[in-house]
Amino acid sequence: MLTEILSAFQAVATWQNLLIMTAGIWGGVIVGAIPGMTGTMAVTLALPFTFYMAPVPSILLLVALYKGSTYGGSVSAILIKTPGTASAACTALDGYPLAQQGKAGKALNMALYSSVTGDFISNLSLIFLAAPLAILALRVGPPEYFMLMLFALSTVAGVSGNSLLLGVVSASLGLLLATAGEDLYGSFRFAFTDDMQAGLSVAPVLIGLFALPELIKLIVFRAANRDVAAKLGDQQVTRAEFMGSLKSILRGSGIGVIMGAIPGIGPSAAAFFSYGEAQRSSKNGENFGKGELEGIAASESANNGACGATMIPLLALGVPGDVITGVMLGAFMIQGLTPGPLLFQTNIHEVYMLFIGMLMSSVLLFGAGKMTMRMFSYVSHIPQTLLTPVVLLLCLFGIYSISSSMFDVTILLIMGVVGFLMFLMNIPAAPFLIAFILGPMIEENLRRALAISRGDPMVLLSSPITWIFAVLIVFVVGLTIRREISKSKTRKA
Repeated sequence: MLTEILSAFQAVATWQNLLIMTAGIWGGVIVGAIPGMTGTMAVTLALPFTFYMAPVPSILLLVALYKGSTYGGSVSAILIKTPGTASAACTALDGYPLAQQGKAGKALNMALYSSVTGDFISNLSLIFLAAPLAILALRVGPPEYFMLMLFALSTVAGVSGNSLLLGVVSASLGLLLATAGEDLYGSFRFAFTDDMQAGLSVAPVLIGLFALPELIKLIVFRAANRDVAAKLGDQQVTRAEFMGSLKSILRGSGIGVIMGAIPGIGPSAAAFFSYGEAQRSSKNGENFGKGELEGIAASESANNGACGATMIPLLALGVPGDVITGVMLGAFMIQGLTPGPLLFQTNIHEVYMLFIGMLMSSVLLFGAGKMTMRMFSYVSHIPQTLLTPVVLLLCLFGIYSISSSMFDVTILLIMGVVGFLMFLMNIPAAPFLIAFILGPMIEENLRRALAISRGDPMVLLSSPITWIFAVLIVFVVGLTIRREISKSKTRKA
């Protein structure tokens, strides 16, 4: 094992890989710092360019973009009270008041220290928890996998926003489009043209659904006035200030790991939960929302703590933990790697390389945050008139370069319009993505299970593991229904 680890370290510690991860971290920080741009957008835009790279460097680039954008979202949240990402919303509550007090640099440094700490703890949790979970998963077959995927699909309630019904509609649309093309037995579905017989590719659907709607929103809802970014001012975080926030940092990292490892929750919910816990338990709780460093620490440690943890169900079970890891699942498959328990048997060298690279990226995140501190106030003011056409060209060129297919470009544009319409109707896109990715796996394992049992549906409840997932599904569905009833009563009241 030690030999494998040393070999993986040597393979990762090349100047090419370090350059790739550095570029990913810096690119993610810049994208996350631009209001309206998201980590999902950064990862989906980079996805076509990873097709020409080796498997592990390509995944490390996407992970670096993910981590960088999660921290970068705090930049505009602190400087102009406009969170670059949803997970940075809590950071704005205390970060912007600190910036108004002339302490923007102090707030940015605390966000950086908390982000790096949460990220490192999250990476360690991935290393120690993913393999044991994968070993346990080796004992499961098609029935267990079907129930697992069904359980993962049931968690769309967690990413459905304010309306469960709209979340179900979104997931249903994703499942429907996932069936397009040829099935396991050679039958064609929705094959209206010859191009449709091969089904819808992952890349144009994902990029069209998540990147293009953001561009359309920037054009349609262009702000008339833009806030002036605050000056960095006082930058030094004292040892006493850091130690005073350390409890919230460690607790936030733990919350991020736990909530990030549960499919469908992600960093945004972790940040809000951690912020609330910190406010409840802190001796400075009354200062939260007025410029409290501990509030920034709680929020940023949790949302970055969720980053590595979302990879736990992805690597161990093949289930994406959030939207971005759903995109990464597509990247794994395109590279010929199938996340799940067999990954730790057939591609253990690549797994070690990924773990080592993620630990290195934590160090690179710290360096990128420190080196770009001065330029942050300018990054948040890149003109939309320049940003929008450049990103659109990257989308079109990236998709066309994959297979030189105008059909894929057409799907990209259609999904962009669909994604924007979903936004206008408040239909969340995350359930669509989860269902589109999981749909083929659900169908494949259901058919295999029924083939094994010669059509007997009771095979789906034939083992303790299937019963565990069945109970979890009932529990999640029951909890969701109870929550919806409670919401309904609150509205009537």
